[in-house]
Amino acid sequence: MLQDTVLRLDGIAELEDAVVVCNEEHRFMVAEQLRAINKIPSAIILEPIGRNTAPAVAVAAMQAMRDGKDPILLVLPADHVIKNKDVFQKIVSAGSRLVKDHLVTFGVVPDLPETGYGYIKSGIGLEDGGFEVERFVEKPDLATAESYLADGNYLWNSGMFMFRASLYLHQLEKFNPEMIDACRNAFTSITADLDFFRLEKESFSACPKDSIDYAVMEKTDMAAVIPLDAGWSDVGSWSSLWEANEQDAKGNVVQGDVFIDDSEGCLVHAESRLVATVGLKDHVVVETADAVLV
Repeated sequence: MLQDTVLRLDGIAELEDAVVVCNEEHRFMVAEQLRAINKIPSAIILEPIGRNTAPAVAVAAMQAMRDGKDPILLVLPADHVIKNKDVFQKIVSAGSRLVKDHLVTFGVVPDLPETGYGYIKSGIGLEDGGFEVERFVEKPDLATAESYLADGNYLWNSGMFMFRASLYLHQLEKFNPEMIDACRNAFTSITADLDFFRLEKESFSACPKDSIDYAVMEKTDMAAVIPLDAGWSDVGSWSSLWEANEQDAKGNVVQGDVFIDDSEGCLVHAESRLVATVGLKDHVVVETADAVLV
């Protein structure tokens, strides 16, 4: 999924190499996955401890501005499925034209009353198909989600963003000075380790933990949203990963060297050896070099 996230950007003009932020325990996996598709990032920044998305994007912005640049950041989590790459890239291009005066988020056009996502209510229309954000709303109950779907002005909160690096840092400092101070301290003392950059542990551990949504987007008056209808799914569970992939006639999703017999509704993933299932129903089986999960 990390590889898919990077590869779906192929064809976007003037795109620089990615800045990847991950936990230090994932560093070799991330580097190897990107090397395997010949996508070498400009930096892999290692968090000593997770502090949610707002600090992660802050240090990525600082890294991107290191040479005196002020680039547009396209912020993408690595656990999304987007089936229509062309539509996605078209919406990204539209977002790049709004970032002068806005912090842009991408709101997924809902096709059912989903209770597992937060929502964004779109307000006054802007150029390039965007809208001012009227408000963010928490994950609703079913009746509320049905009313959002009927209203037509509510979008799923995708967790994808686009903005100028300097504008994001300015707004973060305005609303969360303690957070940006901790990020700056951790980034100022960053150390190189092979192909990685390690944030200073004590400073980053002292950083408040919060998402971009809560730390900035829900507070700023510069938020804009662009509707996205490109076959998006936030794959946060095994069941959603199963739903997002192509299934065989018996509802099985198979990846790798797998043999299926008398099994249905299963997700079977093999990385390093043959995996065979017999007589399973609605199971997840994941094999890696050092473990098997059932």
